[in-house]
Amino acid sequence: MQIPLTVSDFLDRAEFVYGDRAAVVDEPDQPAPSWGAVTYKDVARRARAQAAALDRLGVGAGARVAVVSHNSARLLTSFFGVSGYGRVLVPVNFRLRADEVAYIVEHSGAEVLLVDPELEDSLKDVKAHHRFVIGAESDAEFFDGDHDPVRHAIGENDTATINYTSGTTARPKGVQLTHRNIWLNAVLMGLHLGVGDRDVYLHTLPMFHANGWGMPYIVTGLGAKQIVLRKVDGAEILRRVDEHGVTLLNGAPTVIAMVLAAAKEWDGEIPGRDRVRVVVAGAPPPSTVIQQVEDVLGWQFNQIYGLTETAPLVTVNRTRQEWDGLTSLERARNLMRAGVPSLGTRMVTDADAEVLVRSNVVLEGYWQQPEESERALAGDWFHTGDGGAIGGDGYLTISDRKKDVIITGGENVSSIEVEDALYKHPAIAECAVIGVPDEKWGETIKALVVLKEDHSSRATTEAEVIKHCKGLIAGFKAPTTVEFRETLPRTATGKLQKFKLREPYWEGRERNVN
Repeated sequence: MQIPLTVSDFLDRAEFVYGDRAAVVDEPDQPAPSWGAVTYKDVARRARAQAAALDRLGVGAGARVAVVSHNSARLLTSFFGVSGYGRVLVPVNFRLRADEVAYIVEHSGAEVLLVDPELEDSLKDVKAHHRFVIGAESDAEFFDGDHDPVRHAIGENDTATINYTSGTTARPKGVQLTHRNIWLNAVLMGLHLGVGDRDVYLHTLPMFHANGWGMPYIVTGLGAKQIVLRKVDGAEILRRVDEHGVTLLNGAPTVIAMVLAAAKEWDGEIPGRDRVRVVVAGAPPPSTVIQQVEDVLGWQFNQIYGLTETAPLVTVNRTRQEWDGLTSLERARNLMRAGVPSLGTRMVTDADAEVLVRSNVVLEGYWQQPEESERALAGDWFHTGDGGAIGGDGYLTISDRKKDVIITGGENVSSIEVEDALYKHPAIAECAVIGVPDEKWGETIKALVVLKEDHSSRATTEAEVIKHCKGLIAGFKAPTTVEFRETLPRTATGKLQKFKLREPYWEGRERNVN
């Protein structure tokens, strides 16, 4: 017997097994009315109502539904109300500029667009055939009442979500994740992180980001309680951990830095000691920071590595029995590595030290970009674009980012896109954008700029260049520093070698990622 693996399995089980259990505590401080605390029966009913609303709108199977929203119970429900009933969810990064969101909506062919009320003014010109602002009116349309929607036939290899990610091209690429990709990634996350029905999961990670790493699915399927956090703040994370008895949360290294900073001002014992598991992805934080997670917070540190294209889980690094006798600093040094392959994942490095992955969680392809898909999946391996080494014990260490991507605060930024914005400044003759180490953000964006020869161009300031970029691209993509140079070194063929430009800023570090 073979039954398709689909995302609806998770909420179907939660409703059947844990229907009356408190499922989701929505963010209380948000511009739309908060849903408060709802049960898994409530979530399932609202997901059916959403699917029925899409039926009424004539949105057929396989059609795309885009949601631009901060973390919310409505977005969480949409993972099931959209994808679970045969449509394709397009969760959009709420930090993007209007033109970037418009591109994603247009490129994905989204027929329906739901917009967070906080973003309505900035996104007023982003159109779709059916457009709604999230709130009481859209709730009446999408989430109220008891309905029996059409259950479109879903194959496990059908696309469930399209997640746009910055990469080697200036425009983001739409990562097609199938029901099978998502199902297996979610189960693997639950298996490797020990998720159970006694867990309380805090949504610190943006749900749009690789579908919240798959956690919305597995914590739902296993009946865990979910606490929605709209905006990340270190002190607020500690308050929610204390108030709700949180046991599990995910985030970029920046989130850990925020919590550690807030812990210095916290009055009394740090909440969650010997209870909370924190999962970090991106370039691992320094060993001293990992040590503080154990020594100061009393939380268990876990490191994973992956990409949106791998749904995202590739490797996992958790403390293990053999490390019990080590000091906290020794354990931290072991946990700095990306980890060992997750169950069912094959991982190698090629002659150029690029990490290649073969797994059931690897994307179907890039939406409407067959050449990019073919390049990424050449030789029946997914080419990550990350440089690394696999030790004799099987642990992967990421040492360099081979593709032109900077990860700052957990967000992917295409250096090509930033350079494109810089070249639109009338005073700039040449430029190169690189990532440099930053204590708070892991990496931050530096622009190396050569100005034109005329006098007015030579008067251009760093502040002017940064302001110019923020007028063209999202603020988190803009350079934080600008360095003016007389020339940029090139090869005999005129090519910039960015690894050489990065070298002075990464000198003395074992890895060229942070």
